[in-house]
Amino acid sequence: MFSNYKPTWMVDAIYKVTPEQLNKHGIKAVLTDLDNTLIAWNNPDGTDELRIWLESMKKANIPVIVVSNNNAERVGRALQAFELDYVARALKPFAKGINKACKDLGVEKDAIVMVGDQIMTDIRAANRSGVKSILVRPVIDTDSWKTQLNRMMERKIMKYLLNKHPEMKWQGEIK
Repeated sequence: MFSNYKPTWMVDAIYKVTPEQLNKHGIKAVLTDLDNTLIAWNNPDGTDELRIWLESMKKANIPVIVVSNNNAERVGRALQAFELDYVARALKPFAKGINKACKDLGVEKDAIVMVGDQIMTDIRAANRSGVKSILVRPVIDTDSWKTQLNRMMERKIMKYLLNKHPEMKWQGEIK
C-alpha cells in the first residue's frame, strides 16, 4: 500500500554518503533536497561539514543538484555560497523537478540518486521518477509549518514500512 514511499537506503545524514559508496552502486550524480537535508530550514548559511561534503563530491566528479519545492529566490539565496545548480518549484512528490534535473545532467536515471529528509515528498518523487533514493534524518528537529503537516502522515507511513520491511534500518552509509 505505501511501497511507493519506500527509500532505497536510509542513512543518518547526507554528509555520511561518500563518493566511494556512490561509485560502488554505480551512482554518478546526486540530487538533493535543500531544507533539513543539506541545510537547516531556518539557517541558510550551511556548515563546515556541508562544505567538506560538497568538496568531496566535486573532487570525485559527482555533480550535485538541489531539487527543491521552494521558489527560485529562496533556493538561489541559500545556495549562493555553494555554487550549486538547482531546480526550484520542483513540485515534489511529483516527478517533474527530478526529471528536469536528470535531463539537465544527461545521466541515465539508474546512475542518479535523490537524497531527502521526507518520504512524503523527496522519496515519493524519486520513486515516481525512477531514480534511487536515500532517506536521511532531518538536519534539525524543527520544521516549517508546511512540513509539520507532512511529518504527521509520514510517521504512519514509516511505521507501516518498517513493519513490512524489517530490513529498513538507519545506517551510517549506503550498503
